[in-house]
Amino acid sequence: MSGSTVSVKRRNPTSSEARGQDAFGAVLRQARIGRNLSQDALALQTGFDRTFIGMLERGLASPSLRTLFRLAEVLQVRPSQIIRRMEQSMVHRSAKKR
Repeated sequence: MSGSTVSVKRRNPTSSEARGQDAFGAVLRQARIGRNLSQDALALQTGFDRTFIGMLERGLASPSLRTLFRLAEVLQVRPSQIIRRMEQSMVHRSAKKR
């Protein structure tokens, strides 16, 4: 994984950490598919390993800010849009559980 910092959770993440990672993964997957990119293509364009992309999408890794900005650049969205979509996803999921 050139140029990426991986934060793999080896402990049980708190509920909010897990929800955040899951929400980021869902948003990343939607943005990638919306750009008609495979995980391999996104990995190639970002310089990250495909397995790292997969871990992010499955909520098994947390992106660094550098990673977030690189993904946003390749996906042609602002990093703030990714965060906003994560927040919306987390609120939506939280409301569904009630």
